[in-house]
Amino acid sequence: MSTIDAYFHNLNELLARTLDTQHEPMEAAARHIADCFRQGGMVYTFGTGHGHLLALEIFYRAGGMARVCPILDEKLMLHISAAGSTLEERREEWVPLLLERYPIKAGDVLISISNSGRNAVPVLLAKEARARGAYVIALTSMNHTSAVTSRNSLGLRLFETADLILDNGGVLGDAAIPYADGSMVGATSTAVGAAMLQAIVCRVKELSLEEGFEADFFKSSNVDGGDEWNDRLIERYKDVIPGLL
Repeated sequence: MSTIDAYFHNLNELLARTLDTQHEPMEAAARHIADCFRQGGMVYTFGTGHGHLLALEIFYRAGGMARVCPILDEKLMLHISAAGSTLEERREEWVPLLLERYPIKAGDVLISISNSGRNAVPVLLAKEARARGAYVIALTSMNHTSAVTSRNSLGLRLFETADLILDNGGVLGDAAIPYADGSMVGATSTAVGAAMLQAIVCRVKELSLEEGFEADFFKSSNVDGGDEWNDRLIERYKDVIPGLL
């Protein structure tokens, strides 16, 4: 079996296992997001490093929920300084700065994303959001986080700060394909995390139709009528979602 085949085989098995083990948490996440929308709340998403890719996965996306606000700062991403962002995500002073710009409140949902679940910013942001009355969903790897200690002053890992845990099932270190020299290659957290989040989005749409509550969804801007549809939603949410316009 080539390593291309091995990666896809491993990923397919992991996705099947995730569907089996995480179906109930994904259903719970969708229902809490539905409740959030009924109350006029916002879904916030946050991740540092590669976790911010998943924070963006359901933002301004074709077929995506409109009331999604990613919490973004360039220093916590990869495109300014990849190595620097690794250090920044361990600095606790980011949390009040982020909450000043993104005023998470009771009735909102925060999806905090960290594969290791150990670094200060995603963990303590989740803790503070929960203290403010938001419902906190942690997207993490329980295999990884159970094998490491925390990197914050409270000694907490992400799953210990959340109301609901979504476990991506990944191995310690994320990379999943072993080689003869002892190295591991082929991360799975992004692929599995994206599938989980998109499945939740689909279920929220289904619930909105079944239960009759308002939940706006974007269309693709690259289909006829998409721009006009999306412009209406952008106008509606531009003042409450930084970066939308």
